[in-house]
Amino acid sequence: MSAGDRGNPPHPVLAAAADAALGAYRDAIRRHTPAQLAEHVLDGADGTPSMHIDVLVEDAVIDAVTALGANVLSEERGWVDRSSALTVVIDPVDGTANAASGVPVSCFSGAVAVDGVFTHALTSWLHTDDRWWAQAGVPSYRTSGRRAAEGAAVSLLRPHDRNWEAWSRVARAAGRIRVLGCSTMDAALVATGAIDAFADAGSDTHRLMDLAAAAVLVPAAGGVLVDAHGRPFELDLDLTRRWSGVVAATPELADEMCALINLA
Repeated sequence: MSAGDRGNPPHPVLAAAADAALGAYRDAIRRHTPAQLAEHVLDGADGTPSMHIDVLVEDAVIDAVTALGANVLSEERGWVDRSSALTVVIDPVDGTANAASGVPVSCFSGAVAVDGVFTHALTSWLHTDDRWWAQAGVPSYRTSGRRAAEGAAVSLLRPHDRNWEAWSRVARAAGRIRVLGCSTMDAALVATGAIDAFADAGSDTHRLMDLAAAAVLVPAAGGVLVDAHGRPFELDLDLTRRWSGVVAATPELADEMCALINLA
């Protein structure tokens, strides 16, 4: 297990949520076939299809978090109100397609917001239960410190027709490109210095729960989270909102990534 700030334990609500997610994930892959896990069982609150594995893990996490008196905002069930000042934004299984098919690159990720301000985050690699956590304002981990895209190790969301040119510009500028299919893991890897940057190259695919943990983990490591189009990233109960998140080791690298994405 990875320690967050190497001193303080993770927020207890996030630790309970991660424990619940891990147990439900392991139970799901033991009891169900990949085809059953990938079955489309409902349309989530964010407007996207939900796989069976999403719902199985989310139900366990919501039970754990609400039992501790916190509100929950999640992609499948949306807003669960417990009349608390504390809200936990969760992505029960980020990298759902990976998880359902047996590719070991998926995460539980959550962030605590108190009166609308993100204060704590935790991301757990479901395959291994490695965990990364941080508290806002408390130094934790260290990014690579890279300031330029030339030679950088960059993870990207897969390209779409609508952003192929921008995606290609970033790929040509970087030294190495990866497509993991798990945004929350990508952000944790930037925070720990394993890669230099991660981005949605302008496709407006990212949802709140894809980036909530990064809003705490990455600044605590000296990096930055921005939107490629300059929109503020903030807690919002409207799960149809989208961003093109750019997570980078330094402000300079983030600025260059955004310039490449937005080059006319």
